[in-house]
Amino acid sequence: MEALVHEKNSASTQLFVERTSPDKPIHPGMPNLEPVEKPISFFEFWPGYIFYIPVAFQWLWQSIRWRGVGLPLIANPSIPLGGMVGESKSDIFSRASGEAKARIAPWALLDGWEDADQAASRAQRLFKHAGLSLPLVAKPDIGCRGAGVQLIRSKDELVRYINKFPSDGKILFQQLVPYEAEAGIFYIRYPGTENGEIISITLKYQPYVIGNGKSTLKELIIDDPRAGKLTHLYLPRHQDQLDTVLPKGQPFRLAFTGSHSRGCIFRDGRKFITPELTRAFDRLCDDLPEFYYGRFDIRFKDIQSLMKGEDYYILEINGASSEAAHIWDCRGSLADAFKTLFFQYQTLFKLGAINRHRGFPSPPLGELIKAWRKEKKLVSRYPETE
Repeated sequence: MEALVHEKNSASTQLFVERTSPDKPIHPGMPNLEPVEKPISFFEFWPGYIFYIPVAFQWLWQSIRWRGVGLPLIANPSIPLGGMVGESKSDIFSRASGEAKARIAPWALLDGWEDADQAASRAQRLFKHAGLSLPLVAKPDIGCRGAGVQLIRSKDELVRYINKFPSDGKILFQQLVPYEAEAGIFYIRYPGTENGEIISITLKYQPYVIGNGKSTLKELIIDDPRAGKLTHLYLPRHQDQLDTVLPKGQPFRLAFTGSHSRGCIFRDGRKFITPELTRAFDRLCDDLPEFYYGRFDIRFKDIQSLMKGEDYYILEINGASSEAAHIWDCRGSLADAFKTLFFQYQTLFKLGAINRHRGFPSPPLGELIKAWRKEKKLVSRYPETE
């Protein structure tokens, strides 16, 4: 087992990971993270306003073709705006029943407070009622790309997190599950059909550097083939520990959140899609009313269990704005990334057209803009991401 040792400091709440044996795998349950010639593809970290220009043009074309600019917003009729922006994680969780509800990692929601200490006491009562215990994962109920996600290990950290969180927002607390292996499962099903399709598995590897007994953390980050190209992510996050010299063989986790934009390493795992896994998600989505398109972020025991559709917990359910995140595998090409995205948005419009025919009206784009502004305002005030 690994021990999590918190390096306490007035300005830092980062995670120091200590293992009893350097020989233990850093990514238990995951396929080996194979070395690559180029650890970052040339387009991986392009600004979104540049990368998604072709997608915006495709949206316009599909709007003309299907005669409805807002059709993607009813791809998942049970989720406001289909899950394109501003969706509530807890609202989606609350709609789950049966198999889907059982697979969601236990959670509790905190909202409406003025004093952080009082809110922390109320949160602890919520934890007890929901059967939660520290350590917990704290995340914004409305947010994206890992913004504001932190691991809470103590009451002091709980108070600090709440104190930094906007009081007009909502915090989702979720049990830290016993598995470390993480993936994104992208699933599509058409209304009226019994079976869907998993079009993507993205394996998520938390980034580490390994101590050599001589170099500081800063030197290890700078010298690492991949982390050295992402110093703008890692150095500010660990600024209070950069002068620490790690013992030989000691792993140090650079990011906790399984988000590519926060530094997590993504690998294409489509070869692990099996009929058993697809059937498991068919059953799961039977218990998510009017859900047809999106990505399930999960943690699982090991890749063999996952291929059987067993031993996993759901961390998040993402709707219309989801990506088949294997496009961020550094081994992929830009052409393949756009091919995947174009397929996704074509599917969104097709689903929207089917649901329009079923009687679901498309919301005006003004609602999308309003939700986007609300989310953007909240995200700008969230605590730092771990």
